[in-house]
Amino acid sequence: MANITIAQTCSRLLLPSSHYAPFDTTFRRRRTTTNTASRNHGSSSVRNIGVVRCTALGTEATEPKAKKKSSYEIETLTHWLLKQEQNGVIDSELTIVLSSISTACKQIASLVQRANISNLTGVQGAVNIQGEDQKKLDVISNEVFSSCLKSSGRTGIIASEEEDVPVAVEESFSGNYVVVFDPLDGSSNIDAAVSTGSIFGVYSPNDECLADIGDNPTLDQVTQRCVVGVCQPGNNLLAAGYCMYSSSVIFVITVGEGVYVFTLDPMYGEFVLTSEKVTIPRSGKIYSFNEGNYQMWDDKLKKYMDGLKDPGTSGKPYSARYIGSLVGDFHRTMLYGGIYGYPGDAKNKNGKLRLLYECAPMSFIVEQAGGKGSDGRQRVLDILPTEIHQRIPLYIGSVEEVDKVEKFLA
Repeated sequence: MANITIAQTCSRLLLPSSHYAPFDTTFRRRRTTTNTASRNHGSSSVRNIGVVRCTALGTEATEPKAKKKSSYEIETLTHWLLKQEQNGVIDSELTIVLSSISTACKQIASLVQRANISNLTGVQGAVNIQGEDQKKLDVISNEVFSSCLKSSGRTGIIASEEEDVPVAVEESFSGNYVVVFDPLDGSSNIDAAVSTGSIFGVYSPNDECLADIGDNPTLDQVTQRCVVGVCQPGNNLLAAGYCMYSSSVIFVITVGEGVYVFTLDPMYGEFVLTSEKVTIPRSGKIYSFNEGNYQMWDDKLKKYMDGLKDPGTSGKPYSARYIGSLVGDFHRTMLYGGIYGYPGDAKNKNGKLRLLYECAPMSFIVEQAGGKGSDGRQRVLDILPTEIHQRIPLYIGSVEEVDKVEKFLA
């Protein structure tokens, strides 16, 4: 006991047995005093309980050390979604919807990686509502996405870039959420094994819409309800994201509280958190435009593009990077800064990107990362769709770069 005084101070507390817990985080030691008379009778009893509390000198004022993170500790997308639910950011219904989307992305990733082996390259032989030839994987990816969302039991309406009109989920499986998606963006790159991706956005139900559906006899009541539910501005988005199928499978998501990046770990078959609260640089020296359409652009846009190629006082012009896949080009832009643009031209006045399935979700993501999405004149998230497959020009990326192109186009 003499050594205790070197590093510890001990105080002896005499407490009734009813006042101390048998299990306590503070070190305690019981003392049992044996009554002489009881010993003489061959029995013992506890007359008093002495409790000795030992505290190391100076430890009471010291804050506990931060727990060291294990090198084996990972955070999966499923765990992250549950945390958002626990924190009240999303509800349990949306958790299931987003989880079903991640499942669809895993399936599509597997299909993309085996496209050549499974003879899934080439065209399907059909044309979608956009007038574009459908690739085999376009059709299959659409079926995978639709199936996962329907079976989740939490979606009421789903709208795909590959479908003529939105689809109402059967009542026995239906929920409340409205999900819009492009099942396989950049599918023209599939045969060349260049990166592709899926884009999605989630809305809550909306009973008000300015879409002019009139009394078109080809639209039954169910279809009209679908159209009304889907026609919402990007400001109403509850969640948005994309999955990029490249050298690794990247799942990017926002639920209105920053942008998070997950990478598919083939060892576990799970999306693992690799970056959180991603922030896009305010400016950048990379532009991503399809300059093959240069001659069909208006003079204001040509002047802007010529300015990017001018070395100026810095002696270095902007660098051109164009994949031809919105997901791939956007992901690079978000990480390195700069601008991605798909403007209108003499042939396609409003460009070729769809407001609901591509522009609005991507603009929601970029704004959550501190960037900007514009059609050249106004914020994309403020635009109210008037058609299900409405197209708009898109300029998206670093704030200063998008501001710059808006000034040229004004």
